[in-house]
Amino acid sequence: MAARLKIPGGIVAELAAEFAGTMILILFGVGVVAQVAGAGIGDHDSIAWAWGLGVVLGVYVAGRVSGAHLNPAVTVALAVFKGFSWRKVLPYTLAQTLGAFVAALLVRWNYTEVLHAADPGLTIKTQGVFSTLPGNGTLPVGEWGAFRDQIIGTAILLFLILAVTDALGTPPQANMAPFIIGLIVVGIGMAWGTNAGYAINPARDFGPRLASFLTGYGGAWRDQTGYLYFWIPIVAPVIGGVLGAGLYQGLVGRFLPGLGAPEPGRLPEQETRENVEARNG
Repeated sequence: MAARLKIPGGIVAELAAEFAGTMILILFGVGVVAQVAGAGIGDHDSIAWAWGLGVVLGVYVAGRVSGAHLNPAVTVALAVFKGFSWRKVLPYTLAQTLGAFVAALLVRWNYTEVLHAADPGLTIKTQGVFSTLPGNGTLPVGEWGAFRDQIIGTAILLFLILAVTDALGTPPQANMAPFIIGLIVVGIGMAWGTNAGYAINPARDFGPRLASFLTGYGGAWRDQTGYLYFWIPIVAPVIGGVLGAGLYQGLVGRFLPGLGAPEPGRLPEQETRENVEARNG
């Protein structure tokens, strides 16, 4: 069995890394939406790519210390299927949400003039800068459609994250896993962004939603129909993450040879199958 990494600072260091990594993710993700919605600079593709790059950079920031979950749906799925400690799930979730909240406040502050010029009443017109809406606030998608969409999108995310980070399979070499995970998010944004804005991350949605509410968006908790929508991007991604991780384990993971693996929730060490087999005798 591979030795577990000893992280200086323990849980405090891990939570600081989750906070920092999620903050980086949201600075790029919410920032690009503010630029597109507020100033008309960029389009859907620039949004998808900036979110993906935010994931890449956030994972590089936090990966060595905490595993860079950056998403409560990832944390819960790893606890259910990969042995990640349940006692860390709530602290990780709070750190991720706080990082998203702080980043959204910075975006809100920096883009104050642009947002007020584009939407003086701070209405649903620019609420989508910070949090997601069914049909992105304009298309004929109801709450059930958004709920379904978030389950599917997050299931895809977790299925592929487990595939990319499973040391027993064929993980990317040369520290490329963060880049590949970022491409996964770009792909989901380009293919699954219509029905609910591909939150696929409770912290990504709730933290910025709270920040927008506290800075003038009085309707932040509701969708365009007045429905109390905020719970859907929290609950549905957790369900979808567990389903996606379970599907990976059932369809692929359980058939892989049982070799030494790193601590659950951490990025895999870059070593070949032959090296592991030689070490394990």
